[in-house]
Amino acid sequence: MGTGSVRVDGNALLLGEGVQIRFIRTLRLPESGTHSLPPGLGEFPLRRVEDHPDTVPPEWLAKGGVMLPVYLREAMWLSFGGTRAPAALQVGVGKVCAVSGERWSGRLARSPQNYVVLPRQPWLDGINSGDGTVRQFVAVPLGLGATVEGQVTGEETTGGVQLQVFPLGREALAQWRRAEQARPAPPPPPGGGGGLYGGPPVQAPTGGGFGGPVPAPMMAPPAPAGAPAPRSAPGGRSGPPAAPAMGLGVGGSMHQEVYRDERPLSDWAEEPAARIFVHLVTPPEWRRITGEEAPPSPVDRAAYTKAGLPWFDYYDDSAADLAPTDTLSGVKPVGEWLGDDHAPWVEPAPGQVKPLGNAPRPGKPVRDGDW
Repeated sequence: MGTGSVRVDGNALLLGEGVQIRFIRTLRLPESGTHSLPPGLGEFPLRRVEDHPDTVPPEWLAKGGVMLPVYLREAMWLSFGGTRAPAALQVGVGKVCAVSGERWSGRLARSPQNYVVLPRQPWLDGINSGDGTVRQFVAVPLGLGATVEGQVTGEETTGGVQLQVFPLGREALAQWRRAEQARPAPPPPPGGGGGLYGGPPVQAPTGGGFGGPVPAPMMAPPAPAGAPAPRSAPGGRSGPPAAPAMGLGVGGSMHQEVYRDERPLSDWAEEPAARIFVHLVTPPEWRRITGEEAPPSPVDRAAYTKAGLPWFDYYDDSAADLAPTDTLSGVKPVGEWLGDDHAPWVEPAPGQVKPLGNAPRPGKPVRDGDW
């Protein structure tokens, strides 16, 4: 069973003492070339699995967690925030680590590193696939072999996304707090408002297991305090039917570093503070389970670029990139399994690429389960 608190606040997951994770809809990149960071097009809605006991598959109830609707070949990125204290976050895609390519272990490891460090890592757009690059998270059904899980393990049985957060150990946390108290207060932020990815405003342990519709996908709203600046079986049935299982494959490559942890591994707690299983649901199944319509498919890429809206380039000169493993660098994009993407592509103009870089616990708790 779960080891700690997970709550849902709107479309945000709150893990442990303040780690906040949002799933952001975005434009899917071409599978050739390496690109700037795509913009956010709003948040995926989240629902607790336990709130729909009569319509979700029984195995989902056993795993617990949350669910979100996603279209075939829709892309997403994970936005991190909510805490100033360091935390180590594991991200699994079908119980394959998105950082190391190793099978999910539930424990922190350094050789290779199997986690990202918050708040230094503001977001994660895909698997760690090359020096200074990631390959974009793209939703695909299980059973085709296109998921990261299928390519790494040779089987597709889990799907979804798995998250687990570890706080600093007691001594390391006390040292961090002393250092923070001695640090001069930072200057107030400049006026303005946060656009997507922090750019200018834009219009438009043990065991295992892991719960409203949003407007049409336009620009993400300003993030709440503490978040990183965004880039922006009734009727006599025997039970609910099995839902089509979805997982994450990979799409195009983009410039993004996965930062190496500079702390000794012993600084981190041995047990996680919280963990969660995120189920990926097709829009028809979302409608059947929740009675709600899924958000429309993201806006056309060419129209977005032609409108002059921004893309982003993030750089942190005080952090070191984590080298990829051979396992993840060899994962093939979904186009090699599902065929070419014929949607038009328009490269952003140089002026559209924006450089970035250098509370209470509301919401309902989420039940963890066995996975």
